[in-house]
Amino acid sequence: MTLLTASLSAQALPTFAEVRAAHRPSDITLLDRAGIPIQTVRVDKDVRRLAWVPLSEISPALLTAIVLSEDRRFWEHSGVDWSAAAKSAWANLLNTKTRGASTLTMQLAGLLDEGLARPSGGRSVAQKLGQAATASRLETTWKKSEILEAYLNSVPFRGEIVGIDALAQTLFGKRASGLDAQEAALAAALVRSPNARPAAVAERACGVLRLQRLDCTGILGLSETALARRGGMPLGEQLAPHVARQAIDPRGPAAQASTLDASLQRLAVESLRRQLAELAGRNVEDGAVVVLDNASGRVLAWVGSNARSSAAGEFDGVLARRQPGSTLKPFVYELAFEKRLITPASLIDDSPAQIATAGGLYLPQNYDREWKGFVSARTALGASLNVPAVRVAGLLGADALHERLRALGFALPESAGWYGASLALGSADVSLLALTNAYRALANGGMFSPAVLRSGGAATKPVRVADPAAVFLVTDILADNNARARTFGLASHLATRGFAAVKTGTSKDMRDNWCVGFTDRYTIGVWVGNASGEAMHSVSGVSGAAPVWHALASALHAGAGSKAPAAPAGVTRLRVTFDSGKEPARDEVFLAGSERALQRATAEVDGARRFGITSPRDGSVFAIDPDIPPAAQRITFEGEHGRWVLDGKALGSAERWRWAPWPGRHRLVLVGRENQELQSVSFEVRGAGVKAEARPPAASVKAKPAPSAPARPAS
Repeated sequence: MTLLTASLSAQALPTFAEVRAAHRPSDITLLDRAGIPIQTVRVDKDVRRLAWVPLSEISPALLTAIVLSEDRRFWEHSGVDWSAAAKSAWANLLNTKTRGASTLTMQLAGLLDEGLARPSGGRSVAQKLGQAATASRLETTWKKSEILEAYLNSVPFRGEIVGIDALAQTLFGKRASGLDAQEAALAAALVRSPNARPAAVAERACGVLRLQRLDCTGILGLSETALARRGGMPLGEQLAPHVARQAIDPRGPAAQASTLDASLQRLAVESLRRQLAELAGRNVEDGAVVVLDNASGRVLAWVGSNARSSAAGEFDGVLARRQPGSTLKPFVYELAFEKRLITPASLIDDSPAQIATAGGLYLPQNYDREWKGFVSARTALGASLNVPAVRVAGLLGADALHERLRALGFALPESAGWYGASLALGSADVSLLALTNAYRALANGGMFSPAVLRSGGAATKPVRVADPAAVFLVTDILADNNARARTFGLASHLATRGFAAVKTGTSKDMRDNWCVGFTDRYTIGVWVGNASGEAMHSVSGVSGAAPVWHALASALHAGAGSKAPAAPAGVTRLRVTFDSGKEPARDEVFLAGSERALQRATAEVDGARRFGITSPRDGSVFAIDPDIPPAAQRITFEGEHGRWVLDGKALGSAERWRWAPWPGRHRLVLVGRENQELQSVSFEVRGAGVKAEARPPAASVKAKPAPSAPARPAS
């Protein structure tokens, strides 16, 4: 081993401090932000060398055994034991075996200088003289304690093991300070015979024990057990194996700082393990957690997998790309609010819809397979209804939503057209880290910056990607326990004592389960599923990932509750009342000016309007089955309230019009109140014709200002 490149036989003789500073462990230790060790990562596969151990932290039994075995007059000589050298010379002349004359100081000289190291055929006379000279010089500039400390941290013991700390942890599973007399004797025996069989090592160790008048009972068994062990992870907590891969620089110092919080990391690991144990009977094996500091973007916790029981312990669920399901919906609604296409009180139709895509017709379903009819945007987002989200995304257009998601840090690999309408329901693969950091942008009022993992790393200046007022509207909905009660109830794990804005998501076939949300200080993301992609059994966001999210959010704010953000400029609050008791009257938030759409005298054209033709979509193909009763095959035209014109013939005025299909290609036009063409679509019908049916009544909603707010004129 060469610690210093300069030859010790030359003029420059290293100091003890220089030798210690040049020590390079094979494992790097990752520290949390307070300097607490949380993970070690091996970076040198050729040698196992752990941290430098001070002499004060080495077992006294080992110090005694080493000196007795290797250099009994160590504390007396000046680098060379001339008495032992003379005896060795006479023994060589008489061809008699005896202990070598090389002192610990001479051995250290050979360890520090590659030119003085013992070759396989033995040292030449010149090398022995050079070694003795260097040892003498070391003794004049180093303390005896420094020589012994450097020797024990540098000497090879067995195989790849170098240094006393690596030996103690690898063979005995303890620190160097804890070695007892028999373990110390075995360590001393390995210095002389590193590759000997267990019986030979035990015999030599027994000789060292007898010099101390100690019993050798059990030494052979201990030797066999210790030498059969294989090196594993160093002692100490191993809390962050996945994040260490990202945070550690293999060329950096032996101890490197991260932004993690050891106590929070430990809690995240334990919470995930506990929840996965609860879900063991539902075919759930893996999970991941990430916690970010809202203000700085620092990663406070990063759990890549349940490494203890998972078959895919190396899998990092924080970075793996999976389908996020409904967790993308808040970004859909935020952009629609920002563009003033809808308000939180706008009514959106939750009914069967056919969405034309490049791959054919897309028919989104709700999680519970039930339709809710007209619901407000607040309820649609809070209760995580799928069809309303797709309808809102249709208003935005795929390109606008795709562009916004990319601005929020989602590295979407495909174009907007490739995803189509399904992008609103989480069809794009994203990572938990990217998703959680995008929610952090919501927590910061629409300001985005990358997450920070390395301590001391330069933070990127935040950039605005979303309107703060529109973000506030979405945040207000995500924190509204009443808004999500229709799907999740009032007593779910999404409900917290203080403020928290949170959303769950489940991907297709229950392969991925998510819960992401933020408080006033932290953003927490949790994923539960299987690294293999295998589907879970009856696990939803509120039963899978949400308990872990809730546990972390509660712990983080155990001492100080989370406070809701203040409304930014551009947000107003009005009292709204809905027709026919569809939803209870409430105070609602709006972007200033957008509330006027809810104050129109004509109820049928306020928040419930459809914004053009929503069904059929352009290019749709309907096949009429002759074996199905005609009454069951009516085609429904849906859209904004207006006059329907089919192939140049007026049908009537309504938001929905039931039409008896007729084979052929057709052009449908929706005409507004002022006889302007709002939209037209083309579609095709294949098969036999059926009779017409009367249209159903339209849905409506009314709004009125809150008593504290001045009335606004109708628009």
